[in-house]
Amino acid sequence: MAVVSAPSTAIGGTPVALAAEDGARSPWRQALDQLARAAELLELDDGTHRMLAMPRRAVEVAVPIRDDHGELQVFAGYRVLHSSTRGPGKGGVRYHPDVSLDEAKALAMWMTWKCALLELPFGGAKGGIRCDPTTLSVSEVERLTRRYASEIVSLIGPQTDILAPDINTSEREMAWIMDTYSVLSGIVGGGSVTGKPVVVGGSSFRRDATGIGVAHCTLLAAAHLGLSTPLRAIVAGYGNVGRTAARRLAQHGCVVVGISDETGARYEPEGLPLDVVDAAIDAGASIAELDVGTPLERDALLEAETDVLIPAAVGGVLHAGNAERVHARAVVEGANGPTTPDAEELLRSRGVTVVPDVLANAGGVTTSYFEWVQDRQAFSWPVAQLERELLSRLERAFEEVRDLSTARSLSLRDAAQCIGVMRVLDAHRTRGLYP
Repeated sequence: MAVVSAPSTAIGGTPVALAAEDGARSPWRQALDQLARAAELLELDDGTHRMLAMPRRAVEVAVPIRDDHGELQVFAGYRVLHSSTRGPGKGGVRYHPDVSLDEAKALAMWMTWKCALLELPFGGAKGGIRCDPTTLSVSEVERLTRRYASEIVSLIGPQTDILAPDINTSEREMAWIMDTYSVLSGIVGGGSVTGKPVVVGGSSFRRDATGIGVAHCTLLAAAHLGLSTPLRAIVAGYGNVGRTAARRLAQHGCVVVGISDETGARYEPEGLPLDVVDAAIDAGASIAELDVGTPLERDALLEAETDVLIPAAVGGVLHAGNAERVHARAVVEGANGPTTPDAEELLRSRGVTVVPDVLANAGGVTTSYFEWVQDRQAFSWPVAQLERELLSRLERAFEEVRDLSTARSLSLRDAAQCIGVMRVLDAHRTRGLYP
């Protein structure tokens, strides 16, 4: 296990003891720029800014396994704890060829502000393995998952750092991590992970919670902006989050006019038949193979006519190269970091409102908090109660962000960032600095 550090750099006029990847679209660069903006608005001193920018721990581990042919394969794994000021770290684990330490640091920082914004007693964390899970068998994925868990077992736990599903991970991987943690630590219980199967203490509401939260924030944003009904929405990334958001919006009378996945997109100005779409996808079809709507290239859908655009897949899809061609009144970030800072400036100059990821997709971590609480109580809550609690917290957070945005003429992202940063900073000042 190797703790990774980096040389100093200067960001927003403040020296920060971290380096970012090259390129304006780097998630870590985005995260640091957003923090620098909040530090400027809140008039933070340089020392405080540096403290908030530096992760508490950034770890890279080797993850060796024997593949199904007996060959030794070695993968790179990461786990970052950005903050533990307000509570144990909380954040997902993703498996993807593009996973990197910089990406994990950015996602962990965003999780810190997200948890603070929703008033959850967590700090931010994130991790993953650089791999292509589609090339691995189930047994290879299990060995990979258990080896990764064993490499970081001393760093995780229900009161230190709690893992959750993310891109290309699910309840299955969480069960394996929970079991590995329990065996190695001698502690029986599921609080080391959330998003696990119901049969071992998971929440039946967790899988849909992020998408339900995205849909609810979309409706709140539409009301805030006075958008006419029926609301038209494009969901770019029709996976678990996007699909759930689309179905929930349709239940509220909205019209889903476009959807996409990695294979392509479909667009229909009068609305896509979601029942037909979902039945085909459940039968194994990709969106490019659907026989509904007009076929488009995946990225072209981002520029199609709509009231609300919901990027719900990966980061950086809205950038300076396409932001001026976005034809939506609002962008609701279902994914983490889908809008680069340059793109957001262009969108704002054109009157497009961006509902930031730290608010829009906070339903997942909020429901993970509920699952964690239930684990600690050894008591299960009814799904109706979980949904009420989730929607109530999202509404309260949205109102706080909206009110600060209006009072200080800030973007919703700047307002959300300032609220999150100040809550973390207030907790730090209350606790003091040891020694």
